[in-house]
Amino acid sequence: MVEKYQCSWSFPTTIHVGNGRLSELAAHCADVGMQRPLIVTDAGLAKHPMISHARKLLSEAGHQTDVFSDVQGNPVIGNLNAGIELFKSGGHDGVVAIGGGSGLDIGKLISLMAHQTIPVWDLEDIGDWWKRANPDVIAPIIAVPTTAGTGSEVGRAAVITNSETTEKKIIFHPKMLPAVVIGDPELAIGLPKHITAATGMDAFTHSFEAYFVDKFHPMADGIALESMYLAKSYLLKAFRDGGDIEARTMMFAASLMGAVAVQKGLGATHSIAHALGALYNIHHGLANAVFFPTSWRTTGLLLSIRHPVSLPHWG
Repeated sequence: MVEKYQCSWSFPTTIHVGNGRLSELAAHCADVGMQRPLIVTDAGLAKHPMISHARKLLSEAGHQTDVFSDVQGNPVIGNLNAGIELFKSGGHDGVVAIGGGSGLDIGKLISLMAHQTIPVWDLEDIGDWWKRANPDVIAPIIAVPTTAGTGSEVGRAAVITNSETTEKKIIFHPKMLPAVVIGDPELAIGLPKHITAATGMDAFTHSFEAYFVDKFHPMADGIALESMYLAKSYLLKAFRDGGDIEARTMMFAASLMGAVAVQKGLGATHSIAHALGALYNIHHGLANAVFFPTSWRTTGLLLSIRHPVSLPHWG
């Protein structure tokens, strides 16, 4: 049954979906011109067999690699600076980001900032600030998500905390969009139940809040609705049986669709979650899950006043 989920998508970037597709990593590195990729992950995954397997695949294909894993759950500027230092000292020419949102975000930021001459804060997602960057020195990125939450693998932005002001900032540049995404649900097998739940709620909240933003964007609305439907149908299955490949695949789809939908905007839940993450280093998905019910009640009240909008009946 899982064979029908073997496919390749091109929205908004090239996404290779299916169990076992991590085996294609070296070929994709060659396709985007990487010879010395830096593998970026988080501290929790650094010793996981998938990282050593990825390095083996790359080594056998003649690629020289290092691993950077000094990445905390809510990444800070110190994580980025350390990653840039290793990227430069190792002569790396691209990034393979493996993990959840924190690893993917720092990997994308390392690629963006390694050879810039301006501080990362000059590229905050405000107006056309992204044009301040030199696009010619941004290295290619391959993203390999291991959780179904942030959808950073299909995003052109990354979140990082300014340690001095304890503020989370969104950094944006079109070339931060990974050139290739490998969506291998086997990599999520063994993910702790609480991480499956928290990241899944992050994905659901992305789509829920985007759908209810008071803005005309029917494409984002359609994507958000399907993402919510998939999360509603498969999150509990993935939570109960972490080895359910179909559920893991569908939650991966829900996650990346939520990340596409958020170009329409977000709401109160994420505003609170980002603030708490910056101040107290709380897991982002968990913060979303905790504050979602209160935000939903507030959102529902405002919508009932503004205009009648409701979600489809799913039974």
